[in-house]
Amino acid sequence: MNEINIVGGGIAGLVAANACAEAGVQVTLREAHHTLGGRARTTAAPYIAHEGTHVFYSDGPPWRWLTERGLVGPSARVSWREIKGVRLRRDGALRMTPPAGLVRMVTDRRRTAPIDRDFSSWAGEHYGPAASRAAANLLGVVTYDADPGRLSAAFVWERLLRVTAPRPPAVRYVIGGWSSVIARLATRAREMGVVIETGARVDQLPDPPVIVATELAAAQRLLADATLLWDSGRSVLLDLGVTARGGDAFAVVDLDEAGFLERYSSPDPTLAPAGHSLVQAQMPLRSGESKADGLRRLERLVELGIPGWRRRTTWRRDAVATGRTGALDLPGRTWRDRPAISRGDGVFLAGDMVAAPGLLGEVSINSAIQAARGAVQAAGIREDREPVNR
Repeated sequence: MNEINIVGGGIAGLVAANACAEAGVQVTLREAHHTLGGRARTTAAPYIAHEGTHVFYSDGPPWRWLTERGLVGPSARVSWREIKGVRLRRDGALRMTPPAGLVRMVTDRRRTAPIDRDFSSWAGEHYGPAASRAAANLLGVVTYDADPGRLSAAFVWERLLRVTAPRPPAVRYVIGGWSSVIARLATRAREMGVVIETGARVDQLPDPPVIVATELAAAQRLLADATLLWDSGRSVLLDLGVTARGGDAFAVVDLDEAGFLERYSSPDPTLAPAGHSLVQAQMPLRSGESKADGLRRLERLVELGIPGWRRRTTWRRDAVATGRTGALDLPGRTWRDRPAISRGDGVFLAGDMVAAPGLLGEVSINSAIQAARGAVQAAGIREDREPVNR
């Protein structure tokens, strides 16, 4: 009981390892892949691309936890040049301004949305169906879902207000991508004595205290617990390296079909060679829609924001992300209803689909810190013990 085992070496597992080691307990982390990072892994240079959209928000506890420990490193903000390069797709064309109904909605920041109603019907009553559809589709980027309006009104409303907050954007781009944060987390963990084993697939639950920091489907198999289920999004992803050209959009928010694209190399030029741009785009797949059909819709969106991209492409990859894009709360449910972090008998879960608050990857960090706290207590370490802080 004086050692904590962690299964999974993504951001949740590594945050948990650091948090446990700070309490002075011995930690062993095992990762099935030969590299750490999970969904925070990136492709190799010259185009450094993530698996989908990856940004940090600097207005929440996860960012503070990382920065207090020097784990973020250099980061970039969204500049006014980039803000001016944001375009909205509505009614099939790119526009610079949102519909009036959407503006009225996001400025009505004192309103509280109900948990037990879907967003489309609730928002439609207050702001009209056109504004409701636009707002729901705006959140395709943070839900990876083709119909965010079907989700809990409270769930969608909270995210809508956060991403449209009337202040300089809280979005931060870590220079070099999230893999640089993974490297810092791993280095710090090893300096505190954490044993990290890669290429170490775990097929049987280790002795407790144990933190399972894997995708929910993998946790279900490892814990032999069929109740570990939750809704998640399904999107086709397209990553492009293109020769740079003036006039390309920085980002396109698709108010028609919930798609999204962004030139990530604009705030962080290290992600692409000089004279080139890294573009990452996504399109949530409709029920029963094939990857090929979704990709065709996404390519039309890319053509709007990056005209002539096919002739300019020097690197490309595409994929489908299914059931691994963060938790989606349906009407009547909140994050508190998701699979609990504490499973009893010294077993804990961490990841982006468990019972912790936050936006996308923030859920992983918040749940990892909570899981670490529980595992340390289960290991018999006093909470008032002087923490390790390196």
